[in-house]
Amino acid sequence: MKSVTRTQVGIIGAGPAGLLLSHLLCIAGIDSVVVVESRSRAEMESTIRAGVLEQGTMDLLDSAGVGARMHAEGAVHHGIALAFEGERRRIDLTGLTGRAITVYAQHEVIKDLVAAREAAGVLPVFEVTDTRIEDMDTEKPVVRYVRDGVDGALVCDYVVGCDGFHGPSRQTIPVQAREEFERVYPFGWFGILVEAPPSSEELMYARHDRGFALVSTRSPGIQRMYFQCGPSESVESGRTRKIWEELHTRLDSIDGWKIIKGKIFQKNIVGMRSFVCATMRYGRLLLAGDAAHIVPPTGAKGLNLAVNNLRLLAKAFAELYTTGSQERLLSYSHNALRRVWRPEHFSWWITTMLHNFDNATPFHQRLLVAQLDYLTTSEAGARVLSENYLGPLTH
Repeated sequence: MKSVTRTQVGIIGAGPAGLLLSHLLCIAGIDSVVVVESRSRAEMESTIRAGVLEQGTMDLLDSAGVGARMHAEGAVHHGIALAFEGERRRIDLTGLTGRAITVYAQHEVIKDLVAAREAAGVLPVFEVTDTRIEDMDTEKPVVRYVRDGVDGALVCDYVVGCDGFHGPSRQTIPVQAREEFERVYPFGWFGILVEAPPSSEELMYARHDRGFALVSTRSPGIQRMYFQCGPSESVESGRTRKIWEELHTRLDSIDGWKIIKGKIFQKNIVGMRSFVCATMRYGRLLLAGDAAHIVPPTGAKGLNLAVNNLRLLAKAFAELYTTGSQERLLSYSHNALRRVWRPEHFSWWITTMLHNFDNATPFHQRLLVAQLDYLTTSEAGARVLSENYLGPLTH
């Protein structure tokens, strides 16, 4: 038995990128979009992931009609705190730029987008296996997959890979045709979810001789905290007492401020890498989001960077199916990469500034502290940090 579907745009991956692109294309009148996803809907909507949304991302969600719950439940932050040398110093994002960020988890964005697709009668095809792409260099590329033991095929005009770093889309492009850049960092983040009231009203980024730490709020009763750990450290190695000792050591300040402890109900290790696939279009396959680029989470750029890709793709497909012009699609990779490297640099810069490296000399460490001191005492320095952290206002 075989199921064959013909569609204009086949999308692989029903994360925020794939779902949002599908929704934007639907709004543009491009209805024949099918999203295939290896996970179940329940798994996707319950996997807790961070979400710091730039103003441009919020504006796009609003214009797409899926921003109501984000405004009702998201937390607007007008600043961030940088902690170092036992002090906490606030960067006034709104005062310096007139803009802010909203902390709204990615799985909540997914819920909103899945609900929108369901309302439109076009739910993704969940729980597929053996996804592969064929005939990318023809006018009818095919996405093949298996669901419930039945072979499925999407015969498409174009395929968009929104399936992440480990998905099949990027790996379908021949190795000799892919230009890739990568930086793997010699540390990770040990993360916990805690049942506790907020320790800080805004995100706090800390640099300490023992390494980086971060405090973030998920809800009034649930907090997310991270601290720098070794690249091979496991969740099992994080005994509760040790976790709190590390966080208190790196975060508590000399003015008496301390983090608030609570019941830890989830632990995870986050790997750290920077990655760019500079081949974001190959034949009729286009890459978007984590399939094309990865940033360390320090700069909060991952989802926002993907949204930049989707803006370009939505406009390109709208132009194609309205006027027949392929100009925007043919220039997609070039135009997308122009928007990728600035956030890549910022994420690398802030990660390097806040983390400890094994080979760093005392001289180098003091230079980084001096840099933090400048950023938190100079309006010009704070403005540079703010503008990069908040991302571009218009796209």
